[in-house]
Amino acid sequence: MAKQSDYPEFADPMARPRYTGLASFMRAPYRESFEDVDIGLIGVPFDGGVTNRPGARHGPREIRNQSSLLRRINQATRVAPYKLCRVADLGDAWVEKPFELEGALAEIAAFFRAVHAAGVAPLSAGGDHSVTLPILRGIAHDQPLGLVHFDAHCDTGDDYLGSKFHHGAPFRRAVEEGLLEPERCIQIGIRGSLNDLDVWSFSHDQGMRVVYIEEFHEIGVAGVIDEARRVIGDGPAYVSFDVDGLDPVYAPGTGTPEVGGFSTLEAQLMLRGLRGLNLVGGDVVEVSPPFDPTGNTALVGATMMFEILCLLAEAVAAR
Repeated sequence: MAKQSDYPEFADPMARPRYTGLASFMRAPYRESFEDVDIGLIGVPFDGGVTNRPGARHGPREIRNQSSLLRRINQATRVAPYKLCRVADLGDAWVEKPFELEGALAEIAAFFRAVHAAGVAPLSAGGDHSVTLPILRGIAHDQPLGLVHFDAHCDTGDDYLGSKFHHGAPFRRAVEEGLLEPERCIQIGIRGSLNDLDVWSFSHDQGMRVVYIEEFHEIGVAGVIDEARRVIGDGPAYVSFDVDGLDPVYAPGTGTPEVGGFSTLEAQLMLRGLRGLNLVGGDVVEVSPPFDPTGNTALVGATMMFEILCLLAEAVAAR
């Protein structure tokens, strides 16, 4: 039986004390049906594509937990996503056979193909960055997309230890499969030491706009926003936010931390600068809770997910 309250505002579960209730993304209602949903918040608890530190399979659960701290309105932009769209937590795109990497990615793709067929715009929490490839397979098979990609790495590598489907290669595979238009892709925050100077040559050869962290500091947040808007143009686009794009002082709980990244505020400002783009989906990936017992990395991931939700809600409502 539901508790009766003296406070009328508590009729809305999202307005109740944030330590109460079952954890869902942003305290949105949980649904197993895709009907009557405009934006689906989805967990992808899979990290079979990691090349070093594991644990991102636990990301969606802890992001759900930390996302209970978020409220209903973006104070900076005044966007109230739940008033613009029907938003629900659609559960997890979990994998029945996680030890078979290519089969696991096919399972994830099938889930997102069903989400896309139902007319739902997905906003997902990974999982490692390999999960973005099957998400794109599910939602971009009928029309290639542009990409705004925040990361320390371009993730356009190739074969590594016998696989071409690890978390350092999803965007190479996505371009090769015709899911992304490379000239409409921008990759922001790239940095870190290398074993091969040409490791990200695919991005450059295909015409992707690569913003290394040194250029980010030269042109600033406003310059990056201008570049992103120029590159994406009016076509449909996807936002992928790897938390290792942030400096590890803000997000230590991740698989491949790289010192010298942008701050959480800079990330929020860059995301807010994407308002008005024709966004069709997004994700936040590489939150690995075992490497950050404080929960701060998951809170950062949830916060970036909320910023993308606000962008996506405006884009969906404008269609």
